[in-house]
Amino acid sequence: MADSLKPFLASLASPFYLAPMAGFSDSVYRYICQLHQCPLTYSEMISAKGLYYKSPGGEELVRIDGREGPVALQLFGSEPEMFTFAVNHLKDSPAAFFDINMGCPVPKVVKNGEGSALMRSPAQAAACVRAAVLASDRPVTVKIRKGFSAQTAHEDMSAPDFARLLEDNGAAAIAVHGRTREEYYSGRADWSSIKAVKQAVSVPVIGSGDVFSAEDAVRMLDETGCDAVMIARGARGNPWIFEQADALLKGLPMPSRPDAKQVVEAILLHLELMIEAKGEYTGLRQMRQHSSFYTKGYKGAAEIRARLNTAETAEQFLEALKEFDRQQ
Repeated sequence: MADSLKPFLASLASPFYLAPMAGFSDSVYRYICQLHQCPLTYSEMISAKGLYYKSPGGEELVRIDGREGPVALQLFGSEPEMFTFAVNHLKDSPAAFFDINMGCPVPKVVKNGEGSALMRSPAQAAACVRAAVLASDRPVTVKIRKGFSAQTAHEDMSAPDFARLLEDNGAAAIAVHGRTREEYYSGRADWSSIKAVKQAVSVPVIGSGDVFSAEDAVRMLDETGCDAVMIARGARGNPWIFEQADALLKGLPMPSRPDAKQVVEAILLHLELMIEAKGEYTGLRQMRQHSSFYTKGYKGAAEIRARLNTAETAEQFLEALKEFDRQQ
């Protein structure tokens, strides 16, 4: 099963993927990124235990719209039996493969022994991967970090050793974020840790961390030798980054930064799809954070954010967008 992911990833049109991001990589935004040549997207992080206990919102997170391209569902947890349940529960999902999160730094996740906490419990991490692999009819991959803490690096298993352990237990690919858990998203990502993992395993390695432009994405491939790049914060409000990176990699003319009119058109499409999927009340409110990223760096961005964040109806939202367009 581990080898089965290589031909699939090689068949994709580009090596630049949308990362799993809470509040961003829902079905709607995944589809929008795919419209801009993103060949593979990841779901928001899904609790395996939450699926077992039927927690509110869990089924929405695993939903994959029929118009979407390949999607990986990312699960998190710390109990092997919960991964067995989750994978079996999702046996009818159209997901391309399942990913296990062992990199999330959020305290409420870590304190439960989940996310990046598993990097300090190698045996438990291996058992979780093994359980998912045995239950799954498709590949299982894992996302990790450089480590847990620089201060305790001598006590913890190194990222390359940890990745080898996961590979030995059936992981079909390893994604690496070049920061420790304690660093969260501060400082600079250490891309050398991605290179070290790539040199340590035979399965595909996906790099992550500080990819904010097409140039960053291509440079990560060149500097680390990784097989693909997972774009997270650099893709918020910027689905164009995927087609830009693809063009740069292929030596084609790189599309320029979209002008304000294109940004407004993108927001309008996003809003339409959000309301279609979630209704006006929820869709409008979830669009607020998306819009703040779409408009970042443009003239009058602060003013438009204030208006969009207080819009109570789609009509008010659209009127604010029109004013933003007129100001450019």
